[in-house]
Amino acid sequence: MNAVVYKGPHDVAVEEVDEPEIQHPNDVLVDITTTCICGSDLHMYEGRTAADPGIVFGHENMGIISEVGDAVTTLEEGDRVVMPFNVACGFCQNCEDGYTGFCTNVNPGFAGGAYGYVAMGPYKGGQAEKLRVPYADFNALKLPEGDEHEDAFSLLADIFPTGWHGTRLANLNPGESIAIYGGGPVGLMAAYSAKIQGASEIYVVDRVPSRLELAEDHCDAHAINFEEGDPVDQIVEEHGDEVDKGVDAVGYQAIDPETDPGDDAYDPARENPAVVLNQLIQTVRPTGEIGVPGLYVPSDPGAPDEMAAQGRLGIDFGKLFEKGHKFGTGQCNVKQYNRQLRDMIIEGRADPSWVVSHRVDLEEAPEMYQKFDDREEGVTKVLLEP
Repeated sequence: MNAVVYKGPHDVAVEEVDEPEIQHPNDVLVDITTTCICGSDLHMYEGRTAADPGIVFGHENMGIISEVGDAVTTLEEGDRVVMPFNVACGFCQNCEDGYTGFCTNVNPGFAGGAYGYVAMGPYKGGQAEKLRVPYADFNALKLPEGDEHEDAFSLLADIFPTGWHGTRLANLNPGESIAIYGGGPVGLMAAYSAKIQGASEIYVVDRVPSRLELAEDHCDAHAINFEEGDPVDQIVEEHGDEVDKGVDAVGYQAIDPETDPGDDAYDPARENPAVVLNQLIQTVRPTGEIGVPGLYVPSDPGAPDEMAAQGRLGIDFGKLFEKGHKFGTGQCNVKQYNRQLRDMIIEGRADPSWVVSHRVDLEEAPEMYQKFDDREEGVTKVLLEP
């Protein structure tokens, strides 16, 4: 079968790989109908992780079950399903407590597993024609038959629940104001989630005009372009004070607005991995709360300095302590949210598909990776169709 294979920094290719097989009675095989390129994939694509060439990418996957293991009881061939990017067992202490992003059984020596991601276990990704799903009764979420809401349902694998998770890490309440740093897919979904949850004012910080326009049009957000001035100052001036809550939807490859923007292409020389966290500390009012679904790593081979290479950041902890902030961090436990979000989509209460900018054949993955990595105008969320 064909799959997107990592070859090295800034290099992926669509190559023929072995088809997956049932390895355990709890497995199912899925014929992929939609798989997505994620901003987290770019960390590997850029060579900013320890990923070895040969990894099959793809942790946002949905499709039709084509084969069912003997021990699977709730799924059948022909079922349409979407999988959380988390691979989880369902019965360890963390899974029982709802923390499926931190399963202790699926990836020995590490809390958490995922499809097609470095250090997240032996699970091949779904940017391919087929995918093996372990612990399938627990991990596969059934969807209505047919192809209705295909784009929206595909976002249940990661970015819609992860955006929602960012607001829950910040304990957003109806009527509160919130600032979301990062207008990529997760940041836009965090803003959309904040709107659904009744936030009074929403601010989205980014530098890409098309992303900011989407935030305004679909999330009723105030667009803050950090290339046009200090984002903290812009938010405080427009809001009249610091906001109640904040979300970091950027992570460790954050751009420092005080550096020279140069041309329009994303420039790693502008990175400051602590800048968004420190901006949020300034943006959020005393005793406010900050959710951090943006990815941070314990080691970064492409870091701008030695400390950051070890995952150590210069956070203004004294100011954070002075303001009595609370931080919520960690990857999304998708199963905490995906069933309810699915039902909201079915009932017409939510439709996140507006964030999708491209649906293309799997063969176009190398080109779309490059465009997405360059933060090219108009490229927000790319779906691949094997």
